[in-house]
Amino acid sequence: MAEEKWDLVIKPKEKLLAVDFKELWRYRDLCALLVKRNIITQYKQTILGPVWFVVQPALTVIMYMVVFGGIAGIPTDGVPRPVFYLAGTCMWQYFADCLTKTSNTFVDNSGIFGKVYFPRLVMPIANVISNLLRFGIQFGLFMVVYIGYSLFDKTCEAHLTAYAFLFPLLVVMMAGLALGFGTIISSMTTKYRDLQVLFSFVVQLWMYATPIVYPLSQTSGKMFLGVPVHTFMCINPVTPVIETFKYGFLGAGRFIGWFWLGYSFVFMIVILALGIVIFNKVQKNFMDTV
Repeated sequence: MAEEKWDLVIKPKEKLLAVDFKELWRYRDLCALLVKRNIITQYKQTILGPVWFVVQPALTVIMYMVVFGGIAGIPTDGVPRPVFYLAGTCMWQYFADCLTKTSNTFVDNSGIFGKVYFPRLVMPIANVISNLLRFGIQFGLFMVVYIGYSLFDKTCEAHLTAYAFLFPLLVVMMAGLALGFGTIISSMTTKYRDLQVLFSFVVQLWMYATPIVYPLSQTSGKMFLGVPVHTFMCINPVTPVIETFKYGFLGAGRFIGWFWLGYSFVFMIVILALGIVIFNKVQKNFMDTV
């Protein structure tokens, strides 16, 4: 009897850290469809549609100007407040959006996962890619405001530095951190749904632990439990990315240092590897618990 030949053979992954990049590439068309679906359905049947990508950060910045700038009087290292707040908001919002959507991968797509086979990592990757559209629009808004202040406000001290060339790397690092943390949380929420509520609260607190509405320079000289607050802030892997972005485009404060930026990059690699391990382990039997 002639041996049967199959076009596709589905086998369980023997190694938890195994990632079949060739298989992911073969499903690139599916990834593109998922990206398109995410973009279309996000603001489907809305009046303003993609305009919300601009309205949301604009309203957020106005609130920051009133509360943190007007009432609290927190300085912005000589940078106009709208420019300073937009710089932090557009980077943080990309991270937060990717993180939140990726953390719901198994729960939101359980119906699809239970009916057809495809590499499950396609889903979180599609979330990260689709959010690039929103980030691109918000970054464009930031650049328009930035250029406007640079041309018409003679007191504006914001200026580009050589570190602005690190921008593509910074975006990749934010996406990697969000993907790593998101896959871990997604794997855990298949069994413990309470984590969804807890995690949404943690993301909000995480923002205030990151120098978005205040410059990192404000933590200089302050101590907490005998340790400089500056060190505590930099342990947050998102902080070096945000600060490097601000210093690159605004020249605000000072460069946080290659050590901390390297720390964030290594942290991203580790959290991605850990996320893949847990993701591969959970996807084998998540349909029994989701």
